[in-house]
Amino acid sequence: MKHAKRLPDYLTHRYQGWKATTYEGNKAWYRRLADGQHPRAMVISCCDSRVHVTALFGAEQGEFFIHRNIANLVPPYAPDGDHHGTSAAIEYAVNALKVAHVIVMGHSSCGGVAGCDGMCSGTAPELEEKMSFVGRWMDILRPGYERVKHIEDETERRTALEKEAVLVSLENLMGFPFVAEAVKSGDLSIHGLWNDIASGGLECFDPAQGSFIPV
Repeated sequence: MKHAKRLPDYLTHRYQGWKATTYEGNKAWYRRLADGQHPRAMVISCCDSRVHVTALFGAEQGEFFIHRNIANLVPPYAPDGDHHGTSAAIEYAVNALKVAHVIVMGHSSCGGVAGCDGMCSGTAPELEEKMSFVGRWMDILRPGYERVKHIEDETERRTALEKEAVLVSLENLMGFPFVAEAVKSGDLSIHGLWNDIASGGLECFDPAQGSFIPV
């Protein structure tokens, strides 16, 4: 592939530093990881560079099976033979890795959610274009927008929509037969989180209260 370039120098230097320190001090652990992964939880989070799930929970390599996409969305169950990266990751985590938990984590100031808000409110017509990958992906969140569109303040509406992205994803998760079966049998639990980047806050959806509460 003639267009591929060598790794940027700053990343090369960071890797070499990691290899000489972290890896050298934990060789036995990495060799153990090479034998196979046994994560306890799957985390579905946003591609946003500010979302650092492993740092939030102090997780080591091998603890989380992480899938990232725009706005941490889970699409509806659609076994149509097409390409479904998120659905494939969920299937592998639940059926092959037998994770005990699936966590969907949204966050503040989400660009994907802001795009959905703009698309649905008519201020981002470019996302309505058929050829927009982001727009068609954010169609998943339209049901959530319908539930918050009455909120007049834009900041409040988008925060509410960020949390709807988590709830829509949890609803769609339960549409996967193998997820619903694992939840019903008690082998799997699903969780919804929202992270406030500025304050470092973390909220968890409480079905008993029907709202997100601080952790």
